[in-house]
Amino acid sequence: MARRKTKIKFFTIADYEEEERWLEEEHRNGWRLVKLIPPVFFIFEETKPEDYIYKLDYKNKEMPNDYFQMFKDYGWEYCGYSLGWNHFRKAASQVRAEEEGEIFSDDESKLDMIKYLMLTRLLPLLIIFFAVLVPGIGRLRLTEGFIVILSFIIYVLAGVLYIYVFVRVGLRLWQMRNKINNKS
Repeated sequence: MARRKTKIKFFTIADYEEEERWLEEEHRNGWRLVKLIPPVFFIFEETKPEDYIYKLDYKNKEMPNDYFQMFKDYGWEYCGYSLGWNHFRKAASQVRAEEEGEIFSDDESKLDMIKYLMLTRLLPLLIIFFAVLVPGIGRLRLTEGFIVILSFIIYVLAGVLYIYVFVRVGLRLWQMRNKINNKS
């Protein structure tokens, strides 16, 4: 049995291209992705160092068999699923034209995925923020002791972190969307 290693790495939903490049680099270094354990565990198996292309497709739901068959028909190997992302790979030697190294046939498909990411991941986070964190801060009174002050500090820190992540991810997705729109 080949040696295995587990790596812990965190990627936001807007970092999927960086995740693809990281997986490609691991494969070039002789480590092939064999399993994903959400949210941050990647299990690799030692293999011959080869040039592979990794691509991620966000679906956030169970897909029918014909979805996977379509990828297989185009030479893509399914690697696994994690938090809405389907991971695929293909040997770079199988790619003869640039579009064969892409899972999206056109810019419109990429735009659809980014829009879907925004609707299914960012919008719910925004709703949770306004439904839970904002009212929670408003309900706390600073005059009722240490626990209330500590709770207030935790709420504020969580709110600041939440806003930072939301803005960072939202801006990255927006920039990706604009880059594709300007290319067309």
